[in-house]
Amino acid sequence: MTYTTDRPLASQGETELPTVRSLRELGELVERQGPLYVRWSRGPAHDLDATRSVDELTGIPMPGLSANPLQVETWWGDRSLRLWVARRLYDYCHLRRDRDGDVRPWTLRGREVGRGPDNEPLVCDIEPVSWIDLAVIEEAEAEVARQRRPWGPMRR
Repeated sequence: MTYTTDRPLASQGETELPTVRSLRELGELVERQGPLYVRWSRGPAHDLDATRSVDELTGIPMPGLSANPLQVETWWGDRSLRLWVARRLYDYCHLRRDRDGDVRPWTLRGREVGRGPDNEPLVCDIEPVSWIDLAVIEEAEAEVARQRRPWGPMRR
């Protein structure tokens, strides 16, 4: 894999992590690293201070950070890994628009400690792995658009 390391300014509250720049690289990362999750947020520097998500509807704190698994499910079979990771990113790409661009995707390892109200994994013992470049989201949107069935991002 040939992803690069971005070195954002610490004063911006960002974390120095490698950056995945294509769906292919993200697929390779998932294959090589095992169970990973994607999280849409301001980033690890912000999230690791909080260590848990809050249910937006009720305001109730949950026992971990909400994230979505990137690991391929067995029922997917030998279908395209590229399409799998594209779908996993696409399902929540609306969060960036809904939150005025204040969130971005990043990958992490963690231990599942429960499920959130949308049945998403809640993880703790977070280990940040990589940023996902926004160009990868555009690539995921294009990949999904090539599918024959109508498919939209999840909106709650």
